[in-house]
Order: sequence, then C-alpha cells, then structure tokens
Amino acid sequence: MAEMRLMKIYNGNFVVEYKDDNTPLTQADKNANEVITIHLAASGISVISEESKEIPYPIRKKWNACWIVDPLDGTKEFVKRNGEFTVNIALVEGGKPQLGVIYVPVEKLLYFGLVEKGKSFKVFVDPENPDPHTIINSAKEIRPSKTSKNKIRVVGSRSHMNEETLGFVEGLKKNFDSIEIVSIGSSLKFCLVAEGNADIYPRFAPTYEWDTAAGQAICEAVGLRVISVESNQYPCLQQRKFIESGFSSHKRIK
Repeated sequence: MAEMRLMKIYNGNFVVEYKDDNTPLTQADKNANEVITIHLAASGISVISEESKEIPYPIRKKWNACWIVDPLDGTKEFVKRNGEFTVNIALVEGGKPQLGVIYVPVEKLLYFGLVEKGKSFKVFVDPENPDPHTIINSAKEIRPSKTSKNKIRVVGSRSHMNEETLGFVEGLKKNFDSIEIVSIGSSLKFCLVAEGNADIYPRFAPTYEWDTAAGQAICEAVGLRVISVESNQYPCLQQRKFIESGFSSHKRIK
C-alpha cells in the first residue's frame, strides 16, 4: 500500500532532492506515486500525477475524465516530520472535480467528498481492517460552520504565507471584529474549512491542479465556493497548463 511505503520512509532516514522549481522531492513521493497510479490505471481512466511524466495537452484535451493525483502533498511538512502531509486523489469529469479523497497517513484520517451527492465525510482508518465497506459505513458526514459577523477563522499555509495573503487578512478587519489565523500544511487547509474548523482559505500564489482538485471536490460537496481570485469563477481543471492562479475557498462572505 502507498501508506506503508510513505510511513516506512517517514519513520526512517531519507534523502531530500530538489526539482527544477526548487520544491523538495523524496523517495516517498516516488514510491507512493508508483502504487497509486498502478491501482488507478486499472479503472481504465487516465491518470495525471505530479510525479509522473507530463502528458501533452493535445492528448489530454480529448479526455472527458481523468484522475488527478498528488501522491505526497506537503513534502516540506514530510521533511519536517510534523505529520501535516497528505495523499490527494480527485476524479475530474468535464473539467470539474466529482470525487475528492484526501488521506492523512500519520493520523490514519481519511476525508472524501462526492460532489453529485452534495456530501463529504471523514473517517479514521484502521490499518488492520482497511476494508472499503467498513470505511464507508464508519464515515461521519462533515459540514462547514455557520457564518459569524463577530469572528472569522482564516487558514494560513504553514510554509507559503506571503504579503498578498497577509494583506487579504488585513482587509477582513473591516467586516469582522476578530480574526483568527489557523496554520496548517498541505491540502488539510481545505478540510478544515469543509468540516467547520475554519471559515476561509485564501491562496494568492500560483498552485497546481494536483494540489487543489481533491480539496476543491470536498469543499464543493458541502456547498462551499472554491473560486479563482482572477476570474471570481470556479476553477476549470484539465487545462492546457497545469498551473493555476491563486484561489479562495470559503462560504459566501458579505
């Protein structure tokens, strides 16, 4: 299993490499990618993964559906060994996420969202009994919190806070009496908003589809908006370039 390969390296000694964009890469990224892509390929649906060879757009644009995978989201958190890294898997159809899965290996915690059904869930996975039916039957539905005029909780990246994000937070002071910053790594930021432990997740730096697709599905399944800060529209996935502009995940804030 991908989890076993990740945790074996996480609990041992490992070497950190760096990609051309200066982001870290470990053997755990590679091992998890191998396991996940093999299993998903059996579905007959094409797979896009951060750690696989890029597939040319003339080929990808013909796909109606694909899996989008980040086998280890939050490699910086993995290297720090703070436990805040995830495995992200999304099923995308017609440029829109339909299913999102985010797994937290250290906590054995699984989030998943079904956009068509309008529901997202979380469940602790027993490594001794990873039966899918048991997992689904044990899952608890999650919901975002109600909007408060008095206080807003903003999710900030553990590793990627920038001046634009800080400026956005400063602007919220006009509408709210109190602002709380909740810092956490990887795609767990989406999950915090979806389950009501935060109210908004703004990101103004460019990101990639494999970082966001699963979280977008989980949030949209519970009625949250995930919008591009440039177009103020829902991001359309599976575009010519994988890189996306900044985005915001939140309830409607008036």
